[in-house]
Amino acid sequence: QVQLVESGGGLVQPGGSLRLSCAASGFTFYNYAMYWYRQAPGKERELVATITSAGDTTTYADSVKGRFTIPRDNAKNTVYLQMNSLKPEDTAVYYCNARIGGIMRGNYWGQGTQVTVSS
Repeated sequence: QVQLVESGGGLVQPGGSLRLSCAASGFTFYNYAMYWYRQAPGKERELVATITSAGDTTTYADSVKGRFTIPRDNAKNTVYLQMNSLKPEDTAVYYCNARIGGIMRGNYWGQGTQVTVSS
């Protein structure tokens, strides 16, 4: 079955960096765009970053543009979220997302990983 497993969250000081990983399995990873979302307490889940299947195009929310990047390694079936210059307002649970077609059609989410930015 489709599985997305995030890791790499934690507590970091403002201005620091973290790299989140999302290990995918159960589908042909290199055929699909991948997404990172986040949800802060009391707020709706928001799209943070996207990357195409080949990794040649990325998009970012305005709030993270210039600070976050979303590389992927299709040989490892893994997508990352590199977060630099972190701010307290980046505190949220971060989720990996895949929108799969064909037999496995569905909108799949990982379990989430907590990122807390605080001094």
